[in-house]
Amino acid sequence: MKLLQEALKHKKNKHVFIRLIIFYLVAIVVSNIFRFDLFQLESLYNSLPLWAIIFYSPIQASGVLLGALISIKLLRKNVNTEISFWGTSKKWSIIMSLFPVVLLMILGITSDRTTSSNYYGLIGGLSALIYCVFEEYGWRGYLEEELKHMNELTRNLIIAGLWYVWHLSFLRTPELMPNLILLLALIVGSWGIGKIVKLTKSILAASCFHMVINIILFNGYIRNGLDRTNKIVILAVLIPIWMLILLRWKKEMKEDNNIVNVLGVKCEIGTK
Repeated sequence: MKLLQEALKHKKNKHVFIRLIIFYLVAIVVSNIFRFDLFQLESLYNSLPLWAIIFYSPIQASGVLLGALISIKLLRKNVNTEISFWGTSKKWSIIMSLFPVVLLMILGITSDRTTSSNYYGLIGGLSALIYCVFEEYGWRGYLEEELKHMNELTRNLIIAGLWYVWHLSFLRTPELMPNLILLLALIVGSWGIGKIVKLTKSILAASCFHMVINIILFNGYIRNGLDRTNKIVILAVLIPIWMLILLRWKKEMKEDNNIVNVLGVKCEIGTK
């Protein structure tokens, strides 16, 4: 709270606090209606066709998406934003997002449903990716932009703190140690994913890294259907591939910037 109060002292305009409140209230209220199953939709889960998982799981993060879209729209009335769904490269964003979904389809996910584990892997992968996109619209797509005038450490601590409280995990698990571990994981995640967004400006790219954390640690529909070997394979395959993609992405951005700079100089010379 002290960090947030300190951040607001340096706000660029008087509407920062209003945008933050709108985002966070919508994120917590709407999302946790579904996260705590107040409509008792969980009981309908097994009766739904498998493809419905694509839509069922992401609704738990729908509040973050809705709150972010509202606050981003308000934010753009005052400042120019850089972070978008595709970021600086639609091509690389799509390629990055395909790898985890295809890998889960190949590895397969075991479940109680009488269906192919590979098909379950495909549907579960798509669902997890969409869920993470919903979340990343808030934690990175909105908050990174809203708080970008702050230093990196303070910004990451505030985002991680808001991210932690949003889960309301302390209501389900009041023990201290699990909550400290979750908070630490979210601090590290905020720092790491923040670096990805800083480079790519892409919500989809950020969602890919969020997805790995989600499916290995938090997503019950996937985590419990993967054995330890598969989890290691996921990390061993995806992280190196994504690092290579990011290096190539960065190189292309540098080349594009060089072209723009050269053309700018030529245009300036031509006008003299």
